[in-house]
Amino acid sequence: MHDTTELLIELGAVILGLGLIGRFAGRLGLSPIPLYLLAGLAFGHGGLLPLDASEDFTAVGAEIGVILLLLLLGLEYSASELVTSLRTQYPSGLVDFALNAVPGAAAALLLGWGPVAAVALAGVTWISSSGVIAKVLTDLGRLGNRETPVILGVLVIEDLAMAVYLPLLTTLLAGIGLAAGGLALAIAMGTVGAVLFLALRHGRLLSKAVSSENPEMLLLVVFGLALVVAGFAQKLQVSAAVGAFLVGIALSGEAAEGASRLLMPLRDLFAAVFFVFFGLSTDPSAIPPVLLPALALAAVTTVTKIMTGWYAARRAGIHTRGRLRAGGTLVARGEFSIVIAGLAVASQPRIGPLATAYVLILVIAGPLAARWTEPAVSALRAVFRRVPSTEAEAGGPMAVEELPDASPAGAPRSSG
Repeated sequence: MHDTTELLIELGAVILGLGLIGRFAGRLGLSPIPLYLLAGLAFGHGGLLPLDASEDFTAVGAEIGVILLLLLLGLEYSASELVTSLRTQYPSGLVDFALNAVPGAAAALLLGWGPVAAVALAGVTWISSSGVIAKVLTDLGRLGNRETPVILGVLVIEDLAMAVYLPLLTTLLAGIGLAAGGLALAIAMGTVGAVLFLALRHGRLLSKAVSSENPEMLLLVVFGLALVVAGFAQKLQVSAAVGAFLVGIALSGEAAEGASRLLMPLRDLFAAVFFVFFGLSTDPSAIPPVLLPALALAAVTTVTKIMTGWYAARRAGIHTRGRLRAGGTLVARGEFSIVIAGLAVASQPRIGPLATAYVLILVIAGPLAARWTEPAVSALRAVFRRVPSTEAEAGGPMAVEELPDASPAGAPRSSG
């Protein structure tokens, strides 16, 4: 009884604290993710006041948080949308991977961490934060802009790539050998392909079987299904997160919309627990030694993400200002980077502090980059325009004709 009382008090204090932190972040116009990470650092091992009573519950809650993050992300996309984005945006996805995964891998190798850590850190620097970016697009009123479908297309490619990357990373971290690793990757790719095929051909039947007019029944069935599939996926070395993502993709229509609406509060609760748990498992004293590498990596990958957005928007025929907005919006890293680091930290503990510092920097810098990249570059161009330039007189890059910013079409669906 005493242990239960202590657990309830400690857990209640944690959840209450998260709520207050979230409100404070909202008033500042920031994502709460960096504050959740800081809270975890403050009360974890090596922090001000370690939380021992709720540690086991928080660990399980963190696992559920990852599953719900990926489930809700999958519910945002239909199989047809994923296939269409894959066909049209794959060149941008390849450029995104080359520009943003390579710096992370190179940093790990330069630090002497080995090839497995290089694969993990490549994922940390590669994947943008769908959650933070969706909120930024909404807050800045850019959902109707011409560059927004391009941004969402890049995010879709990244999310789909995770279905292959996470099983590969899990296999490497487990050290189960080349043959077993190849088998796990083949199972993952076969599972993704099978789910996409079934979702395209029979998604309505599955959604109809799951759908219910009773919100309670819909919540229980979808949440339970996601947990079961995630568990079996983990058994097959495919990753629980990918299993949940595939469940989300398989559902569509009213079932997906209803489940998304019902599960969103649960996702927000357990995702907050996940970020706190990651902070709890990171020793604050390990962060200062990696702060300079994290800052350098953040600076490099800020530039490479802007380049990614520029390239993707240019392929879509979008003007200079829209290209800059697309690049600046893609800068934010967040939930996926922490998910990847959370998988790697057990066998590669040095990644945890670096990933925490890196995400803290870019989850704050990301919204600022989305807001100020285009105005800052436009101001610099205006300054250079005052200086006589052969290139400007010849109609070079300094004299690009600007097109309307926004599309008359309705706003596209958010990526989560």
